[in-house]
Amino acid sequence: MSESAFTVADIGGTTLRIARYGTGTDAVTDIRRTPTEGMDRHPGASVPDLQARVVEQLTELAGRAVERHRSSALALAFAGPVTADGRVTAAPTIWGGRGEPLPLRLMLEERLGLPVVVVNDLTAAVWRYVATEGRQPFCLITVSSGIGSKVYRAGEVLLDSEGHGGELGHWTCDRSPQAPRCDCGGRGHLGGIASGRGMRAAARRAALADPAGYARSHLAQGSPDPERLDNRTLVAAIRAGDAFATAVLRGGLVHLASAITSVFTSIGVRRYVLMGGFALAVGARYVELLTEEMQRLGCFGLSAEEIRGMVVLGEPDDDHGLIGAGRLLVARSTARQAVTAR
Repeated sequence: MSESAFTVADIGGTTLRIARYGTGTDAVTDIRRTPTEGMDRHPGASVPDLQARVVEQLTELAGRAVERHRSSALALAFAGPVTADGRVTAAPTIWGGRGEPLPLRLMLEERLGLPVVVVNDLTAAVWRYVATEGRQPFCLITVSSGIGSKVYRAGEVLLDSEGHGGELGHWTCDRSPQAPRCDCGGRGHLGGIASGRGMRAAARRAALADPAGYARSHLAQGSPDPERLDNRTLVAAIRAGDAFATAVLRGGLVHLASAITSVFTSIGVRRYVLMGGFALAVGARYVELLTEEMQRLGCFGLSAEEIRGMVVLGEPDDDHGLIGAGRLLVARSTARQAVTAR
C-alpha cells in the first residue's frame, strides 16, 4: 500500500519550489524549481500584474504536481506576511509594493479543488526544526533575498491572526535620509541593508567610495566592474578572508546583531537558527562574525561564552519551507483527527 502524500510548495523572490511530501517517510521527493514570475523576472511590472502572474504560475505548476503526487492537500510557504485565513498582505521580494491583500488560499482552493494551507515561509520552515530543537524556544532567521524571522515558543509560532510578528527584516535600523531602500519601499530596513541583496548593494557602494581598496580585493579579481558584482563573488571573497569583503559584511551584521540582542532582551529566546541562501553560503564564517558583533553589543545578563553558543546554522539545503510545510500539514491533520475523535 502506497503512503499518502501532500504537495508542498515554497515561493520566494527568486525561486518557486514544488515537491511531494510523503507522510510516512517524512521526506520530500520530486523537487522541481523554477524562477518565480515576480519582479525579478518582470522589473517595472505593476503589483496587480505581478500578483496575477504569480497566481497563474502557482495554479499551473501546483495543479500538475497535485496530479502527479495524487495529493490530498497542498501547503504553500509564502515569502511575506500571511493572515490566519490565508490572505497575503504583502510580498516585498515578489511583487514589491504592498498592493491589495490577496486571498491566496481561497483562490488556490477554488482553482485546484482540494484543501490548501498558506503560511509565511518562515512559519513553515520553523516546523522543520521543532523536533531537533526540542522544547526550548528558538528563533528561525533567514538571510536570503530579504530577511525574515519567526519565534517558536510553547508549541506555537508567535503570530497574531493578521500575520504580524517575525518581520525583523522590516525593522528600521538606519533612519538617515540616504539609507538604502527595502524591497517594500521603505528606507533603512534591516532586510534592505543586511540581506543578500543588501550586502551586494553595500559592496558596490563601498567599491565606488574606495576604488583603490576594491581593486586590491578578491572582489575585483572576480568582478573588475563593481556594478556587475554578484553574490557568488562576494561570498567567495568573504570565505577566503578578504578584508574588503569582510568589512562590507560586518557593516550589515552589526544591525542584525542588534536585532537579535533586542529579541533576546525582550523575550529571552537564547537559540537562533540561521537559514537562507546568503547566510548558508557564507557558512561558519557568517556565524563567527555575527557572534563577534553580538558579543560587542552584549546580551544583558549573559557572558561572552554564553553568547557564543546562541547562533547556529540550519540544514545546508533550500528545502526548509518544503519539509516544514509537510510537517505542518501532518500536525494540523493530527490535531483535527484528535478533535473529531473526542
